[in-house]
Amino acid sequence: MDITSGTRADDAERQQVADLLARHLGAGRIDLTEYDQRVAQVWATATREDLQLVLSDLPNLAAERPAGRAPGNQGARIPIWQRIEGAAWLGVSVLCLVIWGLICLGVGRFSYPWPMWVIGPWGVALAFRALTGWEARGCHKRGLAG
Repeated sequence: MDITSGTRADDAERQQVADLLARHLGAGRIDLTEYDQRVAQVWATATREDLQLVLSDLPNLAAERPAGRAPGNQGARIPIWQRIEGAAWLGVSVLCLVIWGLICLGVGRFSYPWPMWVIGPWGVALAFRALTGWEARGCHKRGLAG
């Protein structure tokens, strides 16, 4: 029986180290072969100290911020439903403008700019909801938004 002198590591700690190795692989710091070797070493490791040895030559990812995120800007991310609605609005707006442009070309002159009645009110409603956070407040009160 092998008795180790360090603090024993559990599976959750091993999984955290494996996840960090995956991030290093994604960043290009290690290649796939080295990743496989290190992950095998992680799952064979018994102590926390040996887990840290697997990461010893790699930079500390906890000190790095994810790309594109400012430290004080955590709540400014646009919710997924607003991004979907914005993309739908943009797609429909472009489609309406193309149809209107083709009609103008077919008639040979500028016709009534009817797309403004599709693009304008919908865009104002989306902008109001995004700027005021009107929808998000109801979700946060009930604990549904993440």
